[in-house]
Amino acid sequence: MKRLNLNSFLKVLTVYLFALTTSVSIAETETDYLAILLQGKKIGHAVHIRAVENDKVITTESVSMTLGRGGQAVTITSQEIHIETPDGTPLGFEMTMTTSGTEQKTVGTVANGKVTTTRQVMGQAQERTIDWPQGALLNEGLRLLQEKRGLKPGTSYTASVFRPDMMMALPAAVQIGEMKKIDLFGRPLNLTEVITTLSIQGQPITMTGYVDKEFKAMKTLVPMMGMEMEMVACDKSFALSEVDSVDFLEKLSIASPVKLMNLHTIESVSYTLKPTTDKKLQLPVSPCQSVEPSETEIIVTVTRLKPAKDIPFPYTGNDAEAMDALKATDYLQCDNEKVIDLAKTAVKDAPDTAAAARQIEAFVDGYITQKDLSVGYASAAEVAETRQGDCSEHAVLAAAMCRAVGIPARIVCGVVYADLFLSKQSIFGGHMWVEVYIGDTWIGLDATRSEQGGFGPGHIALARGNGEPTDFFGLVNTLGCFEIEKITLTKKKEIEKTTTE
Repeated sequence: MKRLNLNSFLKVLTVYLFALTTSVSIAETETDYLAILLQGKKIGHAVHIRAVENDKVITTESVSMTLGRGGQAVTITSQEIHIETPDGTPLGFEMTMTTSGTEQKTVGTVANGKVTTTRQVMGQAQERTIDWPQGALLNEGLRLLQEKRGLKPGTSYTASVFRPDMMMALPAAVQIGEMKKIDLFGRPLNLTEVITTLSIQGQPITMTGYVDKEFKAMKTLVPMMGMEMEMVACDKSFALSEVDSVDFLEKLSIASPVKLMNLHTIESVSYTLKPTTDKKLQLPVSPCQSVEPSETEIIVTVTRLKPAKDIPFPYTGNDAEAMDALKATDYLQCDNEKVIDLAKTAVKDAPDTAAAARQIEAFVDGYITQKDLSVGYASAAEVAETRQGDCSEHAVLAAAMCRAVGIPARIVCGVVYADLFLSKQSIFGGHMWVEVYIGDTWIGLDATRSEQGGFGPGHIALARGNGEPTDFFGLVNTLGCFEIEKITLTKKKEIEKTTTE
């Protein structure tokens, strides 16, 4: 188990905070410092610089955060540069992110209604070009829009925020509230409340900011995964001071109401989930997982399915989801030579799709020899070279290898049951696995548990996608936002059910 891909998640979310709360600068260059806090503890800092150079406005956002992961500290540093004209017309951007010593850099240019990015992965350049979304803005354009709309209470407006990491524009709704007295580390200030809601992959993320009369963001609050992140303006010395430790794995684990015995003998498990926040739980549905919501609880039933036999591969059908799950992505490089070679080795002599998928599951489990939490979130091509990582690295490599031999595969994020984890007994912790399309059904695979039967009814899916970190923003309103009240087990070949509370 692991803290999923929260390194990338928190980095991107922090940059979103900047994107909608940038400061107005009268001088040619201005630098602002902010402390990043989680649950009241300082976990990092951010630096915002706006400079005017040669008829260009260059905005630089630098972020550093240190997160605990099962007793290990992982530091994430990122820098994002937006280049625009003085009237807010986008010209280009650069993004650099370093996690556990691994650097990922993306450079983008905007011209003639197109945006082209080049991303370096394992020394190879991955290039992508799309149409620039009409009306989409970068930092300076957003700052100018904020200045134009003003801070009159009751004012509301919308914006289209381009995110380079997602290569898409996100709709944002802004609501200006009343002026309030806000404490900034013992310094009370009269600030105007600005509530911004971003819609990301169908999930709303609402941020509450407090800005001064010059529109400078002095404090921003983001509720997420049952916790709260803050960005607070401060002086340079405090921003760069030592950080505290907040262990995500421990905070996001979910207690089981009972110890689950012999899960390999269980056909299905029904979980009664009780939300612990006012956020509506939206969980994915698949042949393996049904979801029955009510006003006060959600019943999730996870079933172990047997894959159909004698289904040939590569896939030649026309199911839209399955065909999309065969494509190469930035993190599932099924067109990478090393990934292809590993996949061909793994499926050698496999008689059908089910056997090939199981062989890939077992191969990845054995191929990744250094199993630890030190890797932030690596792509399949990187894992193929390093042979290192935890559940996310197992998942991206297994999914990419499946795609490389024509088996549709997608990534699933959620929680999985463990008898013991982080000195806690009978808990569900963050996890990542794979679903593959066999016949006309999506079947679960878990390359971290190939010897224990792989995917089973102890897995609860919370989000799915193509392996991109931004596919899993729905976790902000699910992971850490519910308790498990009751569990009902159905054993194999038995009608009798066992209920535990």
